[in-house]
Amino acid sequence: MPDVFVNYRTGDEESAATMIARELTRRFGEDRVFFASSSIEAGRRFPAELVRAVDECEALLAVIGPRWAEVRGPDGRPALEAEQDWTRREIQTALDRGILVIPVLVGKATRIDLAVVPDDLRELADCQYRRFDHRNAESDLTALGDTLARLLPELGTADHDARAARERAEAESVKKSARDAGHTRMRTRDVEQRVRGGIGNLNGDLSGTFVNEPQGPVNTGRGHQYNAPHFQGDNTGIQFTAGDNSGTVHQRFERERRRSDDDR
Repeated sequence: MPDVFVNYRTGDEESAATMIARELTRRFGEDRVFFASSSIEAGRRFPAELVRAVDECEALLAVIGPRWAEVRGPDGRPALEAEQDWTRREIQTALDRGILVIPVLVGKATRIDLAVVPDDLRELADCQYRRFDHRNAESDLTALGDTLARLLPELGTADHDARAARERAEAESVKKSARDAGHTRMRTRDVEQRVRGGIGNLNGDLSGTFVNEPQGPVNTGRGHQYNAPHFQGDNTGIQFTAGDNSGTVHQRFERERRRSDDDR
């Protein structure tokens, strides 16, 4: 049973209708889109096939171009005025059934003119439309497909593009997890190498910057300094250098302490 019936008028915008039908078939599957020129098998009675397809569909797309109301029938009158005109009958049947009818205005076609629409199709002018322009074919087709997938749940389930997008997202998630795990292993390996290089036991808050030098690490952040003179308290702003510190940091610290004691 087709979900979408593509309605169009021969002599108006067959090319646009064909593009729409092909894209929807690609996206949702051949069995879910009815397009008369490709969906009716050879030898089938097309009147019965058209009626059956309209009766069973969930949505009808009325493809309307600039000449939709102007194309003439065999009698020379506008084909739309003839009660047996198939384009008119398909839309009328869909409206009578109360199914979703979406006018697709192609190119320079404007909103449906009530002055040229038969009384039994006047409701068509009240239906919210979508646009299709050959210059924006890709984006317009995508928007039309997205609309149908959202409005028809069963069609959304069969949406090839949505399934492909989910698979890409899942694959990217797996790749990201693998990258994160790799970065974690690299950070762990780097810490282990620093420990083996002479930092010693790293406990508590390790905020700050550790730089490996020949004489040991330099801690430019907060916290205790290991493998160097050990100072308690907030060491913000003071640089402690590992290695042989005689005559430098230690002496300077002693002079400052004695001066402070003399002042008291």
